[in-house]
Amino acid sequence: MIELTPSKEGVLVNVHAQPGARRSGVLGEHAGAIRVAVTAAPDKGKANAAILDVLAQALGLRTSQLALISGETSRRKRVLLADITPEDAGRRIAEALPIPKPEVDSR
Repeated sequence: MIELTPSKEGVLVNVHAQPGARRSGVLGEHAGAIRVAVTAAPDKGKANAAILDVLAQALGLRTSQLALISGETSRRKRVLLADITPEDAGRRIAEALPIPKPEVDSR
């Protein structure tokens, strides 16, 4: 379950970053955080900017509505989703998460 924290400006969400990936996108959930992969390398903020772009696109928000609050050099980041309610953020995140593939029993 992805943790959402209401704030005065909107909603705070934890992000687990995967820089230098083959493809960019929302991959799922990791320890209460939304897992985001980006092709950009973690160099001079390029991956952080790419993460905000991927999240904005996946959640149907403007890039200006997202701000990195903490975790600039860490895989674990806190991102502010501005001008959005926790309910709306939860719905958008749920829609952005990939549908898990059913496990196949190969007995």
